[in-house]
Amino acid sequence: MLYLLIPERYHSLAVFAGILFAFAVTVIATGKLCDYLPKDGGREFAHDGKLSKGKPRGAGIIFVPAFILAAVLFVPLTPEIVIYLILIGISMMTGFLDDASKTPWGEYKKGFLDLCVAAMVALTFLKYNSNVVELALFDVRFTLHPVVFALLAIILVWTSVNVTNCSDGVDGLSGTLTIITIMTIYLVDQIKDKPENFSLMILLFAVCILGYLWYNATPSRLMMGDAGSRAMGLFISIAILKTGCPFLYIPVAFVLILDGGLGLVKVALLRFLKIRILTKVRTPLHDHVRKVWEWSNTQTVFRFAIIQIILSVAVVYGIRM
Repeated sequence: MLYLLIPERYHSLAVFAGILFAFAVTVIATGKLCDYLPKDGGREFAHDGKLSKGKPRGAGIIFVPAFILAAVLFVPLTPEIVIYLILIGISMMTGFLDDASKTPWGEYKKGFLDLCVAAMVALTFLKYNSNVVELALFDVRFTLHPVVFALLAIILVWTSVNVTNCSDGVDGLSGTLTIITIMTIYLVDQIKDKPENFSLMILLFAVCILGYLWYNATPSRLMMGDAGSRAMGLFISIAILKTGCPFLYIPVAFVLILDGGLGLVKVALLRFLKIRILTKVRTPLHDHVRKVWEWSNTQTVFRFAIIQIILSVAVVYGIRM
């Protein structure tokens, strides 16, 4: 809204103000409201999970609305973006209700809700965008049938939400990896000269996560919970779809996929096909490296981040070529 009231020659100043606003609102609101959040009960089967007992959780209910507010104020809104903001808010709320519930929601219930949101994202994207897919690293383009595109988009969104959620288990890990992933997508947008409105949303979302990480760095004062991790996963999937290169999700979110996805695959194969894999590997992977390889929390965050940064640099360089 404010974007429309500012003369065009001052738009860059508005972006500057919006970024500072998003960070400041997140930091101030988190500091004042964190004590009112639900308290974590400790995760019985996670490595050092009991250390989180008593900490506020569900901080996504603070930094996600801060992002939505900043986007409404400083981003040129379109009907498509408004729908995405609503869906991000819905994903945050379903996650927070789970965070606040005395009895955790079942996996099937959460999975079904994620599927509904994923379907809405796919339908919204197809309404406002092309179903042409680009393999950016190979400079290849092809058109998918809308139904096939929608199904693949639903899989992408559902996967992104859940692997990001499963990666939330070490102070600062999922937030740091999400920032690296979406900033890589931002660079891809700049290279491919995509419209600035969604690129600005990426910057606003990144600084809101940074505002949360101000309190979440080891030793953390609070945790994001499903309210944050589910919204982050949803935003990543929307951002990668908007590049027109959805398969880039694999390299730009590779560490999130590996960390959170191995456990999903392992459980699914055992539950539905009675197939046991990775029997000597703890999942999520961040539990394995801390328990078996004896990495500290800080080492885990830094090393996972370093791996993703290297992959992201390679992706950006490959696209520029």
